[in-house]
Amino acid sequence: MNVFLLDDEPLAVKRLRRLLEETRRVCVVGESTDPAQALARLVEIAEPVDALFLDIEMPGLNGFQFLEKLEIEPLVIFTTAYDRYALRAFEVNSIAYLLKPVEPEALHRALDKLDRIAGGSEPRADLRSLVAELGKALGRTGPDHLSRVPSRLGDRIEFVETHLVTHFYSKDKLTYAATGARDLVVDISIAELEQRLDPRRFLRIHRATIVNADHIKELYTWFNGRLVVRLKDGKTELQVARERTAELRRSLGL
Repeated sequence: MNVFLLDDEPLAVKRLRRLLEETRRVCVVGESTDPAQALARLVEIAEPVDALFLDIEMPGLNGFQFLEKLEIEPLVIFTTAYDRYALRAFEVNSIAYLLKPVEPEALHRALDKLDRIAGGSEPRADLRSLVAELGKALGRTGPDHLSRVPSRLGDRIEFVETHLVTHFYSKDKLTYAATGARDLVVDISIAELEQRLDPRRFLRIHRATIVNADHIKELYTWFNGRLVVRLKDGKTELQVARERTAELRRSLGL
């Protein structure tokens, strides 16, 4: 079975490709982190694409909007970090989904479902009409922001409640959630976190830093007029990028 991967997060694409290749059950014939680019590539690709691994939340086009524009109709496995998308509707209508971070066992179950649908032992959904219904239903629920983020610790995954996180930061190509007690590596980039966290609480103050406004104690001006955020723990200080200063002040009502 030939599959194509679409996720706006490069690390997620890389990880999913590796997991799929390890199964030896499918052939990855293409991948993309850009929905608009993927629309063209899926039509032009020489190999027939049997299945599409598709992220739901992407900038520009979300997964539902992407499928509305897609000219081919492959089988689809949705991938998402949001529990609210893991709806029974996906299962009863023969749509497979994976919650991020994707685990090998869950991936095999999703592939088993694809095999059953492709083999005719399980019905194939009318994807376009179903996607339209799901998109409307999910749209009526309003914005849904991350309430927890996954952190991989060896063979297990720990979920960190976002209200406990004082700030997120990136270092050496990894993203960390700082809780005051410890810093945990999370599987979501700063750019993706900015899109998925509640913007009323979590503020991007630097290309490598997002701060939880609930944990801000004070702001002060540093060398060369730079603004610095001091957290309530009394020791953590975070520099604010010049281009983010005005936006931070507005967000804090200053």
